[in-house]
Amino acid sequence: MAWKNPYIQNVVLEKALQTIGSKKPLPIKIWSRSSTILPIFAGLRFSVYNGKDFFLLSITPEMAGFKFGEFVPTRARYKFKKKKKKK
Repeated sequence: MAWKNPYIQNVVLEKALQTIGSKKPLPIKIWSRSSTILPIFAGLRFSVYNGKDFFLLSITPEMAGFKFGEFVPTRARYKFKKKKKKK
């Protein structure tokens, strides 16, 4: 059975390859949450757009094979309201 190749947007791959050799790489801004994280991205920092703002993501070798969107929350966490005590 043939497996699918990992999907990665060309712009993301080009920007990552440019910053791999630089001394102090700046975070790479990307909008493609469906792109796959490749093993060569280990050590790079990406700013992934979650629909409202950019979320800083540092890539580790364990993240290879996952999608960028899996590590960036798109919904706010619900905060329960504190109940007031009666006197």
